[in-house]
Amino acid sequence: MKYWLVALLIYSLPLQALQLGDAAPDFEAETTMGAVHLDHWRKDHWVVLFSHPASFTPVCTTELAAVERLQGAFEKRNVRPLALAVSPLGDLKKWLDDIEESQGVRPSFPVISDQSRNISTRYGMMHPRSNNVTTVRSVFIIDPRGRIRLKIDYPPSIGRNFDEILRAIDALQTTYRYPVLTPADWQPGDNAIISPKLSDGDSKALFPDQEEAILPYLKYTPLP
Repeated sequence: MKYWLVALLIYSLPLQALQLGDAAPDFEAETTMGAVHLDHWRKDHWVVLFSHPASFTPVCTTELAAVERLQGAFEKRNVRPLALAVSPLGDLKKWLDDIEESQGVRPSFPVISDQSRNISTRYGMMHPRSNNVTTVRSVFIIDPRGRIRLKIDYPPSIGRNFDEILRAIDALQTTYRYPVLTPADWQPGDNAIISPKLSDGDSKALFPDQEEAILPYLKYTPLP
């Protein structure tokens, strides 16, 4: 087979969808805060990467403002927000003016201009049933090692719940730090579930204040 035909077949194959635990693809991009090289910019932080269909969209206008209002909460958790839209950089900067005028806050975190759609495509953000410049409103939470720990997709009509995203970050950071799981509706301060992978001896050594087991595989404990 001709080499050019082999190359064409390879590059025409669809990209494999990113899975939880995969390394977040590195990239360099122009943003409203200057150039960003993800792996260098991330450093030892957690990252929330979230995409928008385009500039001057109503739901996303409220979302970018919501994230700015939560900057203190993100900083407390060692998290850096990073937004993305498939729009020219000039449009993004004008959009920030609109956000400041309508919402009373101006986003101080970077918003990526992904006009080429390279990042959106690599992360699987492109909407397969819409036009080719519309991104799925995706959220990726990336840990300090650069691994994808959570991903959520939202339809264009529904605003994201950033309180839930903060709760998920708290749960991820808890399970990152301790060999535990978090039960349904868990909130910081609630008891966690001891990982069933721990032996009884290790479990009691790590969590001496654990509650009596409800089931052999369901043991609650306060965190140290």
